[in-house]
Amino acid sequence: MEYNDMVMDHFSNPRNVGTIEDASGVGTVGNAQCGDIMKVYLKIEGDVVQDAKFKTFGCGAAVATSSMATELIIGKTIKEALQITNKTVLDALGGLPSAKVHCSCLAEEALHAALWDYAQKNDIIIEGIKIPVETH
Repeated sequence: MEYNDMVMDHFSNPRNVGTIEDASGVGTVGNAQCGDIMKVYLKIEGDVVQDAKFKTFGCGAAVATSSMATELIIGKTIKEALQITNKTVLDALGGLPSAKVHCSCLAEEALHAALWDYAQKNDIIIEGIKIPVETH
């Protein structure tokens, strides 16, 4: 399986690995078929994502998509963060082999699950957000 240089860079040198102690929102998603599990932590102040961290158990593509997703969400407003889709992550990474595209879907779901958690903790409604499909 061939990965491009950007994917390999995010796999070999992942950005934002770790946890946020007092996270505003935490989202965990998994894919039973491949065994990948992603956990995303967000620190939101005002309406802006100030920080994002992740822990991923999975293949190189899962780590790379988690890394890129956290890079893309930092500094965004909640509304802008909701616009980050698996296609956004794929495009930012320069693509993935078709067998690994599901990893970008997990990254999108993990971001949205963390935003859902933030909304629940703060008793707010975020327009356009859906209940996470699979949480652990």
